[in-house]
Amino acid sequence: MTSEPQSLVELRVLEGPNLYFPRAAIKLTLDISGLASASDEKAQRFATRIGLRNARPGPPDSGFRQRFALRAVGRLVRAIATEAGTSKLGVRVRPTSDPHRIVVAYPWAHRERAQVMGRAVAEVLDALPRGDVEETVGHAARAVRESEPGARPHTITPRIPVVAVTGTNGKTTTSRMIAHIARTDGRLVGWSNTDGIYVDGELVEAGDYSGPSGAGRVLAHPEVELAVTETARGGILLKGIGLVRNDVSVVTNVSADHLGQQGIDTLDQLAEVKAVVPRITRKGGWAVLNGDDPRVLAMRSTTAAQPWVFSRDPSSPAIREVLDAGGRATTIIDGWVAVLQRDADPDPLVELVDVPMTLAGLSHFNVENTLAAASAALAAGIPRRSVVEGLRTFLPDAEHNPGRMNFFSVPVTAGEISVVMDLAHNEAGLEALLEIMNGVRRPGCRLLLGIGVVGDRTDDLIEMIGEIAARDADVIAIGHKERYLRGRTVEELDTLMRAGAERVGVTGVPAYATEVDCLSALVGQALPGDVVGLMCHAERQEAYDWIAEHGGTPDSPETLADKVRAAQRVGVTDGQ
Repeated sequence: MTSEPQSLVELRVLEGPNLYFPRAAIKLTLDISGLASASDEKAQRFATRIGLRNARPGPPDSGFRQRFALRAVGRLVRAIATEAGTSKLGVRVRPTSDPHRIVVAYPWAHRERAQVMGRAVAEVLDALPRGDVEETVGHAARAVRESEPGARPHTITPRIPVVAVTGTNGKTTTSRMIAHIARTDGRLVGWSNTDGIYVDGELVEAGDYSGPSGAGRVLAHPEVELAVTETARGGILLKGIGLVRNDVSVVTNVSADHLGQQGIDTLDQLAEVKAVVPRITRKGGWAVLNGDDPRVLAMRSTTAAQPWVFSRDPSSPAIREVLDAGGRATTIIDGWVAVLQRDADPDPLVELVDVPMTLAGLSHFNVENTLAAASAALAAGIPRRSVVEGLRTFLPDAEHNPGRMNFFSVPVTAGEISVVMDLAHNEAGLEALLEIMNGVRRPGCRLLLGIGVVGDRTDDLIEMIGEIAARDADVIAIGHKERYLRGRTVEELDTLMRAGAERVGVTGVPAYATEVDCLSALVGQALPGDVVGLMCHAERQEAYDWIAEHGGTPDSPETLADKVRAAQRVGVTDGQ
């Protein structure tokens, strides 16, 4: 095996729990064109050699042949493993959107031998058109048997409690809130997320650490007493989870984002990826699940942990079902965050108006993040009083939650405007940003919105960003993220976002080279009372600096609450 087999599209080593197994695995992406187009006689010989007697391969390049291929390749992996001396090997085989490609996964205990087996499987598929498959299977088994074992998996067994947070939206905010609550209780907390690795509130290493390396570095710190890990879909798919288990898992939601990447094309498939996190929550731990998201709620059937749901609706069927099963729930009753248990009165923790992250109850997403964080903190054993204090003191500012719903007041001629910055990286995030912009906009004032996207999103999602922005804002502009084009050109992104805007009748959308240039242009045309929003990803600190240089100041919780009340008061007065 001197060169890579042609049938092997990708061999990926997953170091820990993953989509296929709760332990380290090898993932093969295989081109089965040779098996799909092989004659019936060759396909039958292949089936006989690997022990599939009475197989019916079906005509070449048919749907029946593809089904046969899925079964046969799984059997091939087991046959090679058995002849190489390994028994009872678990194998998972899945189709992809390409009928000539499949995914095969199997656990590994020794890295080098497991990779040799993956290449050996592909070599057998390469041999099918030549017809010498019988000899090749035996050669593959010998190559595996005679290979060096290699290293064992480096999956970490945690020595301290771990809270693992996943979801499409809100996972960074939720993980930051949990960490803040734990620090309020006096614990030395380490947490990893898309911004970096933090220990006791200090950034020790910048970068996207929402994968297994982030969790590993946090747990390696000798003084950390509680770990909070943000777990993104990319890390699960590309590397696996770096931990054997967690003590509390949180799934915020599942919505359209990153579809069309790494073989994940639908929301159901994305939910299956996110479900890996609660699946490895220890028995006796807690799985904190969004009861208002059916895909997330369904994850309670795949975990051995106790269910703890959160919902803005105290009458939610999800709450009733989970309480009946002995679980817990967190919800909103009469404007209070309240915890529910079976056969007990609700425990009111704190009023929403006293939780700054909810923006006076305005941000529905952050209400849900608050419910999730409170649930997870209590599930992790943090005392009630510390949970309440932590919720009251976690602020929507650049210190506590950088890049997420950060509000500023910026002076303009004859008055001031509000500026809101948020990552808003997908449709749901943009709609949440527009929701809070509307919440501080007084009648007669405008919404001015700067939009931008990361290049690895689908065409449909990029167009939808343009459509939502043009539909719901009065003025829109494009601010590009040069560092995140990811294979696209700015012209291509302009075309897609403008096409979305044109669907609702908005044409001539201007574009700027950077997010800061876009912010400057929008603020320059804003009038007193207007609200400027910016989808900010690439130049967060530069945008903060620009706002400060132009006399802008972060809004305190009191200032923001006053803005919300003023907008609501004016709206009520105008309606009477």
